[in-house]
Amino acid sequence: MKNAYTCDCDVIHSDAVSVAKKNMPDEKSLLEIAALYKVLGDTTRIRIVSALDTAPLCVCDLAALLSMTKSAISHQLKILKDAKLVKYRRESKNVFYSLDDAHIKAIFELGLDHINERGENE
Repeated sequence: MKNAYTCDCDVIHSDAVSVAKKNMPDEKSLLEIAALYKVLGDTTRIRIVSALDTAPLCVCDLAALLSMTKSAISHQLKILKDAKLVKYRRESKNVFYSLDDAHIKAIFELGLDHINERGENE
C-alpha cells in the first residue's frame, strides 16, 4: 500500500530547494519559534491568552473566569511572562496582565481564524 504523503520519484527540484534554503531562518530562530508554540500548546495558557485578547485582567479576574485558583493562574502567567507573551502593569494593589504586543494578538487570532475556517470547510 502506497503512502499518500511520500513522493514516488527521486527527482530533486534544485531551484525550489535553493529558494527554500535561502529563506529558511537560522537554527536558533527555529528553536525559539518552536519554544513559543510549545508555550502556547497548553490549553490553560491559551485560555489565558484568549481572555487577555479582549482586555487586561488581573489574576483574580482570570481565576474567576477560568474557574481556577489564583496560584494556578499565577504559575501559568509566569510561564507566559518568561516567554514574553504577556506583560503586566501595577495599579495600586492590583496587577493587570495583557498580551505583550500586537504580534501575540495576531498569532492567537490567526490561529483562531484558521481553526474556524477549517471547521466551515468540513
